[in-house]
Amino acid sequence: MNQVVFTVSLVLGLFAFVLVIIFLAIFSRYFWLWIQAVMTGAKVTVIDLLGMLFRRVDARTIVRSKIMAVQAGIKDEDLTTKSLEAHYLARGNVPLVIRALVAARKSKQITLSFREASAIDLAGRDVLDAVQTSVYPKVIDCPPKGSAVAFLDAIAKDGIQLKVKARVTVRANLQRLIGGATEETIIARVGQGIVSAIGSSTSHKTVLENPDVISKAVLASRLDDQTAFEIVSIDIADIDVGENIGARLQADLAEADTRVARAKAESRRAEAVATEQEMIAKIEESRAEVVAAEASVPKAIADSLLSGRLSIMDYYKLRNITADTEMRQSIAGTSTTGPSNPTRPN
Repeated sequence: MNQVVFTVSLVLGLFAFVLVIIFLAIFSRYFWLWIQAVMTGAKVTVIDLLGMLFRRVDARTIVRSKIMAVQAGIKDEDLTTKSLEAHYLARGNVPLVIRALVAARKSKQITLSFREASAIDLAGRDVLDAVQTSVYPKVIDCPPKGSAVAFLDAIAKDGIQLKVKARVTVRANLQRLIGGATEETIIARVGQGIVSAIGSSTSHKTVLENPDVISKAVLASRLDDQTAFEIVSIDIADIDVGENIGARLQADLAEADTRVARAKAESRRAEAVATEQEMIAKIEESRAEVVAAEASVPKAIADSLLSGRLSIMDYYKLRNITADTEMRQSIAGTSTTGPSNPTRPN
């Protein structure tokens, strides 16, 4: 009986010894973290550290982030140890979120909560860069550097092409950072606004004299709606005069009109040639009819002589009249060549 009690006591003692060794190992591992949390008032207990071990959370990252927030004087009810662990387990960047909160507090111009910062971080945005952009505005080139187009092309109402390069100063809008459009949308909208402003100008000289007309027109269009940025200013960095697009279009139009006129003239010429050929054919047809009629005259005279309706004296009178007429036409130079005398019998 005593041997059984001794065996049980030995087993319990070994088990307790193992537990003490494990506790001391864990305590030695997180001792300095716990001391730092206690000394700074971060309120991270040993139980919290043990829970992080079992949940496979990097306790060093959580504790240091909590200490950073406490030392910066951030007082947010949502900023707890459990919320930091949850953000870490959601694959969020806990130190980056805390640094963004510290930067927002130091700026004294931005109101940013831990819930908003963690949501921005989980959305894939760089929350620290967003805070820095909100404090120090960012300059965006329009068109951007490295793009295939070096200038924005726009045409005024007088047909002159203007090449414009602008710089847009933006400030991050933290309230619209989630779901808001990015820099590409800002660049596209500003480019559209510049083209529209130049296109509505009556003359390119007006734009060259007052480039701020473009800036005012673009800013009045509220191009930063539903975007993650707030446009601070739009500055025209460079503006050059391009080609006379209006004159070139008019020249192309005149060339097209000339081609149309030539086609119509060629059509009318073809119609005239066809009409001429038709008239020539009709003239030849009429001449053929005349020849046929003249050919029947001698036969009619012969029939008249045979039947007695025409005497020989009448026939000679007719011949004399015909000869006299031909002589007069020959003298006057109006005789025409044609078939033989129709009155001469064959």
